Parts: sequence; structure tokens; C-alpha cells
Amino acid sequence: MRDRIISWLKKNVSDHRLQHILGVEETCITLARCHQLNESQAAQAGLMHDLAKFFPPQKLLKIASEAKIPIDEVCLQNPHLLHAEVSAVVAQEEFKVEDPQILAAIGNHTLGAPQMSKLSCVVFIADVLEPNRGDNAELAAMRIVATNNLYKCVQQTSDYSLKYLLSKQKIIHPRTVLTRNWASVKASANSVELSIDPK
Repeated sequence: MRDRIISWLKKNVSDHRLQHILGVEETCITLARCHQLNESQAAQAGLMHDLAKFFPPQKLLKIASEAKIPIDEVCLQNPHLLHAEVSAVVAQEEFKVEDPQILAAIGNHTLGAPQMSKLSCVVFIADVLEPNRGDNAELAAMRIVATNNLYKCVQQTSDYSLKYLLSKQKIIHPRTVLTRNWASVKASANSVELSIDPK
């Protein structure tokens, strides 16, 4: 199926975006291996996370509406934010993906979601940290954290995205903040557990 997905992507996204997608796929596999997750699920979710990236706003709104995806005021003003959840719909309809974990990971990769699965965390992180995103000290540090502490890295990548959005004076979706705070609490809880029981 991978070849069919790549063939579809070549017709529906730019070459630059395809390189990003392949970088996310590769990073998802690496992180899945680090955290003892299903590598095949991670690879598929990574490969399909941006299927709807280049859909025009009206198409995103139409598909989201038909699929009964909640469209709040922020998404109504910025339909591009729906591309993650619409990509999950395309994965279902175009490629017959039925695995709820994969579909959720695709749908959560942009805004995240409190209580999201470890697989969703992997795709959320990989979208920001894949090699084509660049190489600065902050990204390098987060890439190390990603291999050791998923929740801490979700918090850090959320902070990284929030700083960018603030610097550009962009609207911030509340789910991004909720995801960041949830991950921060989970990361703190994990640190406490590790200090109590180093095993």
C-alpha cells in the first residue's frame, strides 16, 4: 500500500511537502522503535498525516462537515487547521484504513489532544522534528528528549509551535494549549514515578 499512497501524494502535494512527509514517516518509525510501539502503525500514520494538506479551504470545510468533524470558530476562520482530521477521512475513504489508532494519530498531528495515545504523540512530535524541518540547537535538544520522554517532548514541541504562532501573531487554537498542559502534567508525573522507582 505504501507505493500507492506515495503515488497519490505525488499528485496531491508539492515535492517539498512529500519530502517532509517521508521525513515524518522515517522519524515515526525511529520513535516507535525507541518507545516499543508498533512500527508499522507509526509508519502508516506518518505517511498519511498530510494527505489533505493542499486541499482548498472550502473542500476542507465540506469534508469536515460531511464527516461530522466539529468545526469551531477558530477552524471556521482558519480551515487549514482541519487538514489533519480531514486527512484521517481521506485515509479511510481512499486507502480503506480502519485502524482507529492510526486514524486518531493522523487526526491529532496538528493540534494534538489531551489523553492522546503514545502513537498520536509520536506523529505529533515527528511532524515538528523530522530532519527536513532544519537543525538548530533547540530542535537538536528536542530530538534527544523525543527518544527518552514522549510526554516531555510533546510539551516542548507544543511550546516550540506556540512561540512561532505568537511571533507571527497568529490565532492559537485552544486545543494546542490543552495538549501542551496535559503533556506537561504527564511528563511531571513520569519524572516523579522514575525518581521513586528507577526500574
